[in-house]
Formats: sequence, structure tokens, C-alpha cells
Amino acid sequence: MKCSFLLLEVLLYLSLFSSNAHAQWVETNGPYGDFILSIATDGTNLFAGTDWGGVFRSTDNGATWTAVNSGLTNYTVQALSLSGLNLYAGTYGGGVFLSTNNGRNWMAVDSGLTENRITSLAIRRGTGTEANLFAGTYGGGVFLSTDDGTGWTTRNTGLTNRYVRALAVDGGLIFAGTEAGVFVSTNNGAIWTQDSSALTNSIVYTLAVSGSNLFAGTYRNGAFLSTDTGASWTPAGLTGYDGFTLAVSGKNIFAGTVAGVFRSTDNGSSWTEADSGLTYNVVFSFATSGTTLFAGTRFGGVFLSNDSGTTWTQMRSGLTTPHIRCLASAGRNLYAGTLERRVFRSGDNGASWTAADSGLQSSTMIYSLVANGMNVFAGTGLGAFRSTDNGATWSPVDSGLTNSFVKALFILDTIIFAGTYGGGVFLSTNNGTNWTAVDSGLTETRVSALAGDRQYLFAGTLGGGIFLSNNNAASWTAVDSSLTYNFVSCLTFSGTNVFAGVNGGVILSTNTGASWTEVNTGLTNTGVLSFATAGANLFAGTNGDPRLGAGGVFVSSNNGTSWTAINAGLTNTYIYSLLVSDSDLFAATDAGVWKRPLSEIITAVQEPEKTRPNYFSLEPNYPNPFNASTVIQFSLPHAEDVVLTVYNMLGQKVAVLVDGHLQAGVHQVSWNAGNRASGVYIIRLQARTFVIARKLMLMR
Repeated sequence: MKCSFLLLEVLLYLSLFSSNAHAQWVETNGPYGDFILSIATDGTNLFAGTDWGGVFRSTDNGATWTAVNSGLTNYTVQALSLSGLNLYAGTYGGGVFLSTNNGRNWMAVDSGLTENRITSLAIRRGTGTEANLFAGTYGGGVFLSTDDGTGWTTRNTGLTNRYVRALAVDGGLIFAGTEAGVFVSTNNGAIWTQDSSALTNSIVYTLAVSGSNLFAGTYRNGAFLSTDTGASWTPAGLTGYDGFTLAVSGKNIFAGTVAGVFRSTDNGSSWTEADSGLTYNVVFSFATSGTTLFAGTRFGGVFLSNDSGTTWTQMRSGLTTPHIRCLASAGRNLYAGTLERRVFRSGDNGASWTAADSGLQSSTMIYSLVANGMNVFAGTGLGAFRSTDNGATWSPVDSGLTNSFVKALFILDTIIFAGTYGGGVFLSTNNGTNWTAVDSGLTETRVSALAGDRQYLFAGTLGGGIFLSNNNAASWTAVDSSLTYNFVSCLTFSGTNVFAGVNGGVILSTNTGASWTEVNTGLTNTGVLSFATAGANLFAGTNGDPRLGAGGVFVSSNNGTSWTAINAGLTNTYIYSLLVSDSDLFAATDAGVWKRPLSEIITAVQEPEKTRPNYFSLEPNYPNPFNASTVIQFSLPHAEDVVLTVYNMLGQKVAVLVDGHLQAGVHQVSWNAGNRASGVYIIRLQARTFVIARKLMLMR
């Protein structure tokens, strides 16, 4: 091998577990929080409760937001309610919390609260200064506290449906919207009654009082009106819509639906759309402050209207996206794909994130991300997208992709494979420009995971088990004769072993799928969603569903024979994706991206083992521009003959940095330009059929 300059191999060699008591996960600086479930205001402060982002506060009418979550141990805030200096947060799964200093600090107030899935809060003033606080729960009915939440008692007599979605107070009357209509109590919740005609077949999402009128927003049946305190109801329009939230402002009734905001000025007799500027049209919550109306949306944050909903302005500064579904890395960049059809990029190991999704706004949830050299690919519910500029802009690449629901992407050398939901597997040899279906023998076409090497390619499916191809997907054979579970979430290779995450935990094959063995000892949650590897260490992320056991991240250093939980500091245990990048392990959760140094997890050093990249890449040189000397890094997924050459802008060869056979791994080479003139040069990497080039800027 000829090398003009110093050549270095970057090695990762990590194994066994750390006993450091202080080692734990830390949250990267976002992205988190613009799925708004609840809003409350006292005129000065505006509070927003989010899905997995906790509580945010704005003191400038929503122009900017700050997270206020100290002491809040559950970040899904379904309900917010204000009573004097007290701010209450009802969380889904964590009970009720109280803050007396505008959200700066929280404490749990849930003694006697036997159901912690809080859906709604309401306050009824007593004859004196006392306040009665009601909490509606999902499955436990209604609870009452008369001491600021310190203690709770059940108030369910006559409440035949305990799945309470909404609460409303009108003087001495308390209304509960349930999954079986509306109930009313005239004695502080001691007894509930329901008239036989009171929407008994309707799921009631929301309630609002306007004078002597009571409105109910329902599932798929629109709005209903009662003029006799809930004894009887008449349809009030919006039939066919989900009425998620209702608000009264003066003579206007507003309805937040899956299709935006509607306004009625005649008690629901007629409705008009009121959503100009409302770019996210699923509205879950309202709050009013004088003539100002706030709307909390799914994925769009908070919008404000000062003209009765005629026009809206988005107010999301400081509210960023939480629900991370996939991760990828390319060089110094990390990419996070979200449930909210967005991609974020970090160039500083997660310290900060910026949106990198121009062109993706028309897509759906980002299901998968992969990178190949300068190309980054996103699999969405509306096809495949490609970015050639580090995610700054995206374009659809779906010619020949007859199924646009792309669940999985996998890169092998210069070939890209796409697993689709209902369309099988597709292949592209030109960076996604064209796709060809490759599903002969694939009897289950709902493909959820892909993994392989140059000899074997595996496809995991939803309901059909696992399939194997040994001819680049030209044909497939089922390899699941010994499988007990056939819903596959993820696949990975570790040496000669193949691991599959299924609906019963982790299974292992040591003979290319001919037989499989369950390897779940120590895995306290069997809903495995993701894998990552670092040397001989295998990481598994689970779905966190408590019905399947304690979830989070687990590690095994013995091919799955035993697993150890590594969840210290991790507040969300739904792990949708795992990624090893440099010396850190990253986890995609419903509460943003989290990371943990591998050195905290794995301390003892075994025989050094090269980290094997998944694809060819040529990273940007550093520094660039440079004066005299710069470093070029490239990755090889397997051993290959490599030529790395520098050209000037006339196409003349000025240096050959590498010319020979290299092993798989990450390599670095330095180029000293000597006395060459300032200007732009081209660095070109060729490894078999893979060719990529980048520009270098020499500045004297």
C-alpha cells in the first residue's frame, strides 16, 4: 500500500459494564415540546401543557416560551387549572402536581388519588374562600380535593362510566363528559345522574358553558347543545368532526377539531371556518384572555388570534418537537426524525439542534433515516426523500416506488433498500432516483426492518416473521420455522449473529436464520423496538409499556445470554431508536434525544475490535478552509481496494494520498498542500464501484 502521508485507523474497543454509581443518561438540548394538550392563563402568565415536553410558560402573550418543569416527574400534561396563586397540572400517568410560583417548582399532590391518568381539572368556588378541585381520570372516575390537592377522595356514586374526558362547572352544577355521555352533579360530586337522552352513546371530549347553554364536543358526532343543564341534547352542527375542545369568548363559541377552528355566533346553529393562518389544523386546547384567543395544536405549538379567530399567528419560539422516532449520523452531524414530520440536525453531539426539513412539510411521520456519503435519506408515510446538503433541503425520490409507506431503509455499499408497509422491498442503485420492486417469495409485504451484509439480507415483517435473501433481494425465503413471535420491530448483525426484536423480546440466530432462540434473561420489558451495537456489546431499546414490564435501554455483552438495564437518569423509557456515534450512545424517545457516554456503560477493555461502519462515506475535511494542512476522514463498511486522490480545478492530479487495500473501519489521512497555490481542490475517493468527491479550500 502506498500512502503519501500519515494514515490512522479509528478504533472503538469497549466491553463489560460500568459500576459507576453516578453514571446516567442526560437529555440533549432538545428537540422537545410543541404538541399542546392544555393551555391556561391568568392574564399575565400563559401556560402550555405538552405531550412529553412538560409545562412551558410565556410572559409575553406567547411570543417566547420557557420550560418550567422542576419537580415535574411526568411530562404528559393533559390538563392545567389556575386557582389564585396555585397552578395545577394533571398528567397522564403521573397524577396531579401543584406549583405556587408560576411553574418554577412543582410538587406531587396525589394522596388518595388511586388513578393517576388525569384527563381534566375543574375548580368550583365554595361559599367562602375555599376551593373545590375536581380531577377527571381515565378509568377511575372523578376525584375531589378540598385542601389544594393535599388529599383526594373518590366522587363516583352514580357515575356508571369512569372514563372521564372532560369536566365543567356552572355555579352549583358540575358536569362530567365521559365515554358514555354527560353526567351532572348538584351536590359537589357526591351523586351523579344522567338523563336517558343525555348522549349516552357518545364519547364526550370537551364541555363548555355559555350562559344557560351547555355545549359538548364529541367523537365523530360534532357538537351538541343542552339548554336544560344536560337533561336533553340537540345536535349543534359539525357532524362528522371530532370536537376536541370548545371555548366561549363573548358571543362567540369556538370549536377546535381535527380540521381546524370553527366559530359560531348563534349558539351552534351555524358554524364558519376561522383558521386563516392556522397552519397546523388539529386543535386540542383553547384559552382566552380578554379578546385574545389561544389555540394549542398538535405539532404546531400555540397560535394566537386577536380578531375572533379570523386570523391566527403562530407563537412557538422556545417550543420545539419532542417525539423522536429515528436517528442517523453522517460525519459530525446527527439527524433526528420525528413523529411530527420533521428532521433536526445537530453538529455538536446533541448540544444544540436546528430544523433541517425544508421540503418535508408535506410528508408524514419520519419512520427511518440513513446516510450514504453526502446523501441523507428519509423514509416517510409519503415516500422516500433525499437531502444532499446536510438536511437543509429535501426532495422526493420515489420513481418506481409504488408503495409510499416507507418503514425501513438500509444501505449496503451503493445499494439502498426500502422496506414498505404493504408493498414489500424496493431497491435503488442510483441514490433513490429510481426504485425497483424486489419481493419475489416475500409472502408478507408489511416490511418493518432490514439488516444484512454483502452475503445475506434479512427482512423483518409485521405478522409474517423473517425472510432471507442471498442474492441482493432478487428472491426471498422465509426463515421463521422456529419462531414463536412473527411481528418483527428491528434487526441487527453482531459478528456472525443475527438478532431480531419481536413482540416477545429478543431472538438470536447463529446459522443465518435456520433456527432462532429466545435470549431474554434480564430483559424486563419484551417490547423491543430498537438495536445498536458497539464492538461486542448489543443495546436494546424497549417500548416502555408498563404492561410489558420495566422498559428503557438494556445492554448485553454475551450475545444476549443476559441483559442489564442502563436507565439511570432516563425519564422516558419508550426507546424508538438507538445510535452509537463516536463515544456516545443516543436514544430517541417521546421526550427528545438522550445520550450517555459509552465509557459509563462499558469500562474494561478486551481485545481491540474495529467499529464497522454501515456504509462508505467521505466526510468534509477539517479544517476547511485550511492553510497548508488538512485532515480527510472516510469510512469503509468492509475491506476494499481504495484510491484517494487530490485534483486541481483543471482536473489535474496533484496528490495520491492512498492507493491500496484497507480494512473495514474509519480512516484518516492528512494532506499537506506544501507550496501549492490558494484555491479550490477536489478530493476523490474510489472504493470498487463507490465514488465520491468533495471540495477543499486552500487559503494562504
